[in-house]
Amino acid sequence: MSAPVNRRQWLVSTGVAAGSSVLLPKVLPALDVARAFGGVSTPVSHRDALVDMEAYATTKRSAAGPVRLCFNENPFGMSPKAKEAITTGWFEHSQYGLGSASELRKVFAKHVGVDPSYVLVTQGSSETLAIAALAYGIGGGEIVTPWPTFEGLPDYAETIGSKVHRIPLTEALGHDFAAMDTRITNAVKLVFVCNPNNPTGVLENATTIRDFVRSAARRSLVVVDEAYHDFVDEPSYKPMIDLVLKGENVIVSRTASKIHGIAGLRIGFAIARPDIIARLADLATGTQNAFGLNAAIASLQDTSYQEYVKARNREGRALLTSTLTGMGKRVAPSQTNFVFFHANMPVERVQKAMLDKGFIVGRAFRPYTDWCRVSIGTSDEMKRFVAALPDALRA
Repeated sequence: MSAPVNRRQWLVSTGVAAGSSVLLPKVLPALDVARAFGGVSTPVSHRDALVDMEAYATTKRSAAGPVRLCFNENPFGMSPKAKEAITTGWFEHSQYGLGSASELRKVFAKHVGVDPSYVLVTQGSSETLAIAALAYGIGGGEIVTPWPTFEGLPDYAETIGSKVHRIPLTEALGHDFAAMDTRITNAVKLVFVCNPNNPTGVLENATTIRDFVRSAARRSLVVVDEAYHDFVDEPSYKPMIDLVLKGENVIVSRTASKIHGIAGLRIGFAIARPDIIARLADLATGTQNAFGLNAAIASLQDTSYQEYVKARNREGRALLTSTLTGMGKRVAPSQTNFVFFHANMPVERVQKAMLDKGFIVGRAFRPYTDWCRVSIGTSDEMKRFVAALPDALRA
């Protein structure tokens, strides 16, 4: 394991110090880091808490065994403010009917620029996708989806008897909108798009996907999965929330599992017209846990944490991409917190070789069984990963 780096040296070397490209405010409120990380109570700036967070997360992840670069998790964990919210709200967590659910709905609605009546808080985005499939796929409703993509919605739809039309991606690894469009018949009740897509990381052309969604929404419901929305750097990118506000037949799915780092606490969001939200709410399977609600409220308001994670992810993604292209590998243009590349060998071989070097990488995504998906880890993890990569790809 690499030697510890002096905090000030780290700040200067990574550009987090004043004047850097990382958009952190110069003056940030102090936090009680003991609450966030454990140990002696030491009030420090929020900026220094984020630096401590990265070092702490790297150490903990390494101690837990092979480093997980396979599930597109936030390697830094949740915001220090989210940790503090969980700790200080311990008494309320023992009670039913917390106001946290209503509060989170309001906070998220403000975050995305809609009225709270347009928002449903769910048990992770997986519940959003499942109840959308249930609402529109039950009773024989057919579903059109790109393939491969995030499997949650199409797989669940098949368990309730829906016919799913899986449309192969284009040669450029994007949605084949022309082929998807021709498959939308009167029997199709739901169309799924994922932008940026998982597992490829590809962001669709802003005009092309918007034209498709608006056209498809005149014939069926369209679910737009924007789980990786927060990691997009492309200036032309525009989420689909404005279509919801215009009354289009669209559901936008978001999650607190990625940039907010609370995957284990299961908080997701649906954004849609109030009548659609009401239909989804009737099919919700339960209520969210208090820890997740309070953590998400705090994290959504901790914009400096989000900028920090996005900046560190951008650095790790660039390092991995440049290493792979330098090795002559085809790399999908990622706008997410993972990279999808052509290993030119069965992904199982890559998995074994990287596991021997202390890393877990993604599984196979058919039919791209000789491609590999790698989640972005902490700075130290990514440096060690790219150093081990050449040997692994020769295995």
